[in-house]
Amino acid sequence: MTDRYTDKPFLKLLDAYVLDAIGALDDKSDAQLTAAEPALREAFGGDGDWRGIVVQRMQFPEGIAGAIREVWEKGAVRFREEQGHEPDPAEFARIFNDTNFPH
Repeated sequence: MTDRYTDKPFLKLLDAYVLDAIGALDDKSDAQLTAAEPALREAFGGDGDWRGIVVQRMQFPEGIAGAIREVWEKGAVRFREEQGHEPDPAEFARIFNDTNFPH
């Protein structure tokens, strides 16, 4: 299996954005992304923090993080009912991004 992020450095940032939106981004990753903001701005453009870089690059509308969280919360209820266990936030981020932003 190939690494998901090979030749796709922005995808890692996009996955982190979705994890953050659903409240599942760990503190260590958030701190690393915050520390990397100058390099992220240089690589991907935009201004502000790493979340703002994603929003600007993707041209997300206002409120997108809340909309992502709503999809997660509604889907998690259905997932638990059907599967009998908690959904995996990282898998959700991967599927969400691959479905909505396939390129």
